[in-house]
Amino acid sequence: MQLTEGNEAVRISEKFWNAPVAELKQGYSCEADGHITVYHCLVCGERFEKGIIYTDGDTLYEAERFAALHVDSVHGGMFNWLLTLDKKLTGLTDLQKGLLQAFRQSLSDAEAAKELGIGSTSTVRNHRFTLREKVKQARLFLAVMELAEEKPGPSSPFVSIPRTAEMVDERFAITEQENEDILGTYFKQGLDGPLSEFPKKQKRKAAILRHLIQRFETGRKYSEQEINAVLESAYPDYVTLRRYLIDYGLLDREDDGSRYWVKL
Repeated sequence: MQLTEGNEAVRISEKFWNAPVAELKQGYSCEADGHITVYHCLVCGERFEKGIIYTDGDTLYEAERFAALHVDSVHGGMFNWLLTLDKKLTGLTDLQKGLLQAFRQSLSDAEAAKELGIGSTSTVRNHRFTLREKVKQARLFLAVMELAEEKPGPSSPFVSIPRTAEMVDERFAITEQENEDILGTYFKQGLDGPLSEFPKKQKRKAAILRHLIQRFETGRKYSEQEINAVLESAYPDYVTLRRYLIDYGLLDREDDGSRYWVKL
């Protein structure tokens, strides 16, 4: 998945979108993978297995502690990393981000005003009040959404589709029923069979690509030839499929194209 960080493109794990607030704050999730407990970085998807000892210089770490160290050392900590995300995702202006940085540093209103060049403590105070109101609104909205989704409605639940910050729109609002219908239309010989054609409509592409990525093993590194072979068995124009899998954030690769892997 790709997000905007300043002027750069940032890959992000899909697990990020489904994580509860507590995990978003710490930057990693914990889940069972068979008989193994695994800690996943919510930013990049890197995994750390419980029972394996990790090293940093001369210091030894168990998996969870190393996952926390990874978030801080590689991504700068979740507070700082989250503030680098585009306004489309956070809803925060640059001024609000600066104020949050000042609040985290325990600066007074007067110190924050001076630091940010606002020139007025009352302005900082008003912004502090506005941000606290946003917290209240966010909590209420979350509660209302969870209550609304408790009871099944007439429409099918939505499937989770990786998307980039610039592409968060109705093309990816796919219900489970729509997903089933699309796959049935384009995989006429069954879901394990070949693709009859690659559609032009973005919503249909998203559903097909989400299905095709399941033909690859998570955690395995593939050569380009191996990727091509799997995709060619689904559709002759495997180059197009490979490109879209990367563009949609489902498949990642080394810069030189020597290795490919499934994005977590």
